Amino acid sequence: MKITIITGGSRGLGRAAAIACAAQGQGVILTYNRKPEQAAEVVRAIEEDGGEAIALKLDVADIASFPRFRDEVAAALSKRWGRSDFDHLVNNAGYGVFNPIASVSEAEFDGLFAVHLKGPFFLTQMLLPLLADGGAIVNLTSATTRVATPGVAPYAAFKGGLDVLTRYMAKEFGDRGIRANAVSPGAIRTELGGGLNDEFEAMLAAQTALGRVGEPDDVGNVIASLLSDASRWINAQTIEVAGGYVI
Repeated sequence: MKITIITGGSRGLGRAAAIACAAQGQGVILTYNRKPEQAAEVVRAIEEDGGEAIALKLDVADIASFPRFRDEVAAALSKRWGRSDFDHLVNNAGYGVFNPIASVSEAEFDGLFAVHLKGPFFLTQMLLPLLADGGAIVNLTSATTRVATPGVAPYAAFKGGLDVLTRYMAKEFGDRGIRANAVSPGAIRTELGGGLNDEFEAMLAAQTALGRVGEPDDVGNVIASLLSDASRWINAQTIEVAGGYVI
């Protein structure tokens, strides 16, 4: 059984990815930060469908906690699956802040940087010795790196950095057969940034070739597909999953 770690797997895109990966027969380690009850619900949903999953607490902004998390992952792998390594890492955890450049605070900037770029960099570094040769990494970026959207400049800038980092991961980990790709969602119906009101959703749908905003499953299924053997020759790519947003 392949084992997949998904950060921020208790809700939104992470939840959808966890369920999609489990449906493919992968064991899932999903992380949560503040809401263990949501994570437990995802684990229950996976187990009720015959899959295997556990939830571990992780604050992606807290670099100092990563050694503890690595040790908890190693213990869980041994106890639950009889393994010393895992196969896939999905760097998904994140949040949004809507604020124009003129009024972004240093605290807002630093918080977004820690979660969307610094955290994935050092978490991947910490878990790399446990990641099996021939494994795969998927980083969640954003269509806002391509389409400038006023109010999300720091978020988009750090997601752009993660796009670049993805290619460097593919280059540097290639000698171990580890692939690295990024998934870049467009407008998706999640809680990120406070969610979508009807007026905003209608505007986004009108800017999308397929005439609607995305659902979490639209992205979760792509993540699971990229981790599968069917995508074994896809590497160092950023794949926009946006239904044709602003084309």
